[in-house]
Amino acid sequence: MKIALLSDIHSNVYALDAVLKDVAKHSVDLKANLGDILYGPIAPKATFELLMEHEFVTISGNQDRQIYESTQAEIEANPTMQFILDDLGAKPLDWMKSLPFDKQVNDEVYFCHGTPKSDLIYLLEDVSQGHAMLRSDSEIIDLLAGQSSKLICCGHTHTPRAVNLSSSQLVVNPGSVGLQAYTDDEPVIHSMENYSYHASYSIVEKINGAWRVQNIKVPYNYQLAVNESTKRNRSDWVHFLSTGRKLLPKI
Repeated sequence: MKIALLSDIHSNVYALDAVLKDVAKHSVDLKANLGDILYGPIAPKATFELLMEHEFVTISGNQDRQIYESTQAEIEANPTMQFILDDLGAKPLDWMKSLPFDKQVNDEVYFCHGTPKSDLIYLLEDVSQGHAMLRSDSEIIDLLAGQSSKLICCGHTHTPRAVNLSSSQLVVNPGSVGLQAYTDDEPVIHSMENYSYHASYSIVEKINGAWRVQNIKVPYNYQLAVNESTKRNRSDWVHFLSTGRKLLPKI
């Protein structure tokens, strides 16, 4: 079995297009989309339309929920959300609402966005110090909450990792297709950084009874995504997209 793992596209149709063209070179059996798909100041509707041209097993992410659960007050306080809703229209919203929280693909393979219990909690990373640090083996197993599949595929942190556990399980995060850095204030203020503009995804393949993991960094014309973010007055995304680094405080 050979799977292409994509996650955290965040409306970046330009990165997605480059990744899909790269995936086509690998003759995969299954393409997976692990959530956080259309939220972003770039091209939500175009991203949806491109995805509809391909066959994916797709699950929901926390920011997919954020779009269709947004209140009027939240929309008014967030111009990016207003842009997303205006750009998308009804059909993509209905599609997002229909997405499952997680997916048990078969006895061995399981997909979730965050953890099996929450799309807001990072499965592999502890961010209590303001940046990503790998959780302990026991912490990760506790967060799996009894999910016993041999291959666990997750997203949410935008950080590509493959982690073997003492439970003989492998957890793979393919990183982010569309956004290589960000800063968030939940559960504490923290930043994620990948130090490059490249779109990230993974190929996992079972060979001779073991899973082979390949994380792939794909170059794309990130300036196109920067241009769209500039139109939406998102200078933070301009920086994240072009550098893969957090914003430094002004002195």
